[in-house]
Formats: sequence, structure tokens, C-alpha cells
Amino acid sequence: MEQRKVLECLDHTLLNVTATWEEIKAILDDGMEYETASACIPAAYVKEAAEYVNGKLAICTVIGFPNGYSTTATKVFETKDAIANGAQEIDMVINIGALKNKRYQEIEDEIRAIHGACDGKILKVIIETCLLTEEEKIKMCEIVTKAGAEYIKTSTGFSKGGATFDDVALMRKNIGAQVKVKAAGGIASYDDAVKFIELGAERLGTSRLINIIKNIDTGAGY
Repeated sequence: MEQRKVLECLDHTLLNVTATWEEIKAILDDGMEYETASACIPAAYVKEAAEYVNGKLAICTVIGFPNGYSTTATKVFETKDAIANGAQEIDMVINIGALKNKRYQEIEDEIRAIHGACDGKILKVIIETCLLTEEEKIKMCEIVTKAGAEYIKTSTGFSKGGATFDDVALMRKNIGAQVKVKAAGGIASYDDAVKFIELGAERLGTSRLINIIKNIDTGAGY
């Protein structure tokens, strides 16, 4: 697979709680240089980042992150604030407890409310697959499809596991035709990135891929 195709799928990510502006700037610089799909960064940096890239790179941020158990009203406020500050993509975490309690309508309503707050911008719904049964993963594919979000996303990268090939294949099989898949968390090699795309992921969330590609470009291997 051409390197350009892989980079076009990449949400170049830095969400560490210790992230400094200099580190965020490095992510933004790499995103612009390598023409990634977006840079995914903490909400506190969105306004500064949007001003820094000046339209040359989409800014993505996370909502209800990483645990997802904020109230819907809180998540909606976070989303509106992020959009007002210049975010063009929103990655939200579902209330996993609500899913375990089978409060399916509550989850769908929350996704709809946040999607509305996105004001036409892209919404990706993080379901944290490592904490779910196969039945729950399939149910979330159904709910995300019904709620109208643009993407379903595997993982935050902050729980006990990240994206797996099996989960991406399962999600691709069970979502509606209009919904796309984002694989995130633990994507540790270029070959894995390619395989996730081949399995149907249209976005990849990782902090490692640019460095891997830099090593490939310099002949250092990966």
C-alpha cells in the first residue's frame, strides 16, 4: 500500500496528560508536513492549535475522555466549546456503564445530542472494545449507525487494550454503509497500520506512525 494512502488515514495523536505546547506543536508540524487527516490533541490546546495551523490541518479533540461517564450535558458543552475554539473533528467516549446496563436508548440519545453539537463537523464514537463483549460491540455498531455519527472508533488507548484486527473486521461487518471505522490504540507497526486499513478502517489513531515512517524514509527500518 502506498505510504500516501496510509497517511491520509492518520489522526496523528498526542493525548498524554503531560503534553506540553512544544510537544503539541511538533505533532502539528508533522501533521502538516506529512498531510495527515488530522491532529488529535487535548481540548485545552485546540484554540491555540487551530490558530497555529491556520487551516492547513484539521484539528481533532476528545470529549468525555477517557472514561466516558460524564453527563450528556457536560459532553455537549465540551463539544460546543471545542467547535467554537476551532475543532473540526470530535472523538467522544460512550458511557460504558450505560451499555452494560442495557440503556441503549440513553446511549443513542447522547450520541445524537453530541452529533447535533458538532454543527456539521465529524463525530467519531469511541466504544472501548477491550471492555465489551462481542454482543455489546455489535449492539454499539447498531446504535452508532442509528444515531447518525460518521465514525465508530475502537479505543481510547488509555484502557487495558487497543484496536485488534478482529474488532475492526467485526465492526466493518455490522455498521451501516454510511458509517466508517477508526482503529486506535496500540498500532505499533507500519504493517499493522496497513492491515487495519485493508480490513476496513478508514482512520487510524496513533502517536507512533509518523516516527515509523520517518525511519522507513531514512532506511532505518521499523
